[in-house]
Amino acid sequence: MKNYLKLLLISGILLVSACSQDVDPVKKINTLNYFLPKISSTLQVAGFPQPERNLLSEEGVTLGKKLFFDPKLSANGQVSCATCHSPSLAFTDGISLADHGVSGNKLHRTAPSIFNLAWQRNGLFWDGGANDLESLNFGPLTHPDEMGADLDDVVTYLESDAEYRSHFNLVFGEEQIQSAQVSRAISQYVRTLISQDSKYDYWKRNDAQLTELELKGYQVYKNNCSSCHVEGLFTDGDFHNNGLDKEYPNPPELEGLYQGRYRITSNPEDLGAYKTPTLRNIYLTAPYMHDGRFQTIDEVLDHYQNGVQVNESLAPELTEGVAFNSLEREALKAFLHTLTDSVFLQKHQQIN
Repeated sequence: MKNYLKLLLISGILLVSACSQDVDPVKKINTLNYFLPKISSTLQVAGFPQPERNLLSEEGVTLGKKLFFDPKLSANGQVSCATCHSPSLAFTDGISLADHGVSGNKLHRTAPSIFNLAWQRNGLFWDGGANDLESLNFGPLTHPDEMGADLDDVVTYLESDAEYRSHFNLVFGEEQIQSAQVSRAISQYVRTLISQDSKYDYWKRNDAQLTELELKGYQVYKNNCSSCHVEGLFTDGDFHNNGLDKEYPNPPELEGLYQGRYRITSNPEDLGAYKTPTLRNIYLTAPYMHDGRFQTIDEVLDHYQNGVQVNESLAPELTEGVAFNSLEREALKAFLHTLTDSVFLQKHQQIN
């Protein structure tokens, strides 16, 4: 099993390494599947987007995975990172506003997918409130309605476990476990969650053919969706107001949570703007939008066709909405199905 995991992780990262470092990171994934370089003995590969202060190692990824699935990190010992980011649902939880955190209180945003985050830019979370994975992890880990952890208690728990203590020492070379190391290890694991083997990807490298309907759907996507859902990652990594609401209330206790990116930038143009989610694995990551208000793809398309609320910060591409006839709609849905990566799902379900 250890050798299998090593081969799996190394091969996934090395596929990424084939991309030149001077390529726009949003476009890198569009070509990463077209190269099959020789497998190396290290995960620290030139070209893979990772911070110098937290370079991947096999041991670090293994430790991060163990932490990701460990509910004992939470205040009640029952909630792990995987509670909201399940491998079977492309690392989401299938719930609009979950209440399975330690408090039982309903959250105000839905859990986003967390694959291909190594290429994400302009901040993480729906509003871009975290600069990188290393800082992001402390949010759900300590939030009273999510894992509710006290970092001192987390360190005490890890220090009391001889296996964890040995593993942290192996990865970070320090006798005393630090809370920052917990986030660094989890970040290493999350960076290896790479979805790149959908039918679309096989088609792009001439290993599969799309049907006539799927090809038509690809053109519908190119004409109507690709300005924000940029081909490759199928997100531009940016923030847009897509006309979900006309007004954005600001209850003091929520600290601007309903105001989107504006909460971070105080720029009026960012009011109601949220991070563009990826279209990859979209049929596995319902419900949709930052608050999970739409349960189906048809509801999403209904919104863009007839439900866009015009407001001052609306993305200019949506001022007239998006018009689909019935054939275009079915074709687009057919193409979106080609973005489902069963290889990615099987890989992570098999080893978890």
